[in-house]
Amino acid sequence: MNFLLFMPSSEGSESGGLMSFLPLVLIVLVFYLFFIRPQMKKSKDQRKFREAIKKGDKIITIGGIHGKIIEVQEKTFTIEVEGQNRLRVEKSAVAMDSSSQIGAAK
Repeated sequence: MNFLLFMPSSEGSESGGLMSFLPLVLIVLVFYLFFIRPQMKKSKDQRKFREAIKKGDKIITIGGIHGKIIEVQEKTFTIEVEGQNRLRVEKSAVAMDSSSQIGAAK
């Protein structure tokens, strides 16, 4: 008869099961709010920036090359670097506008 006292009731096991998933749900929520969501926003802003680049804009590539946009193609840019050399770079290789870099340093 004593062994019946230590068995959990069926009502308590349902709420206990739900409560055991609460920390997991909170961890997923924190990861979404602090890691996934900001990364998605940054990616979206970067894509909008690359789509808005036009001829004559000064840019910096991911590799650190500074140049001026000479021609815009579907997937690439032709940029002019120092010494009137021209390079063709992928749109995804453009990191930022060089005027924003100069303004941030002041």
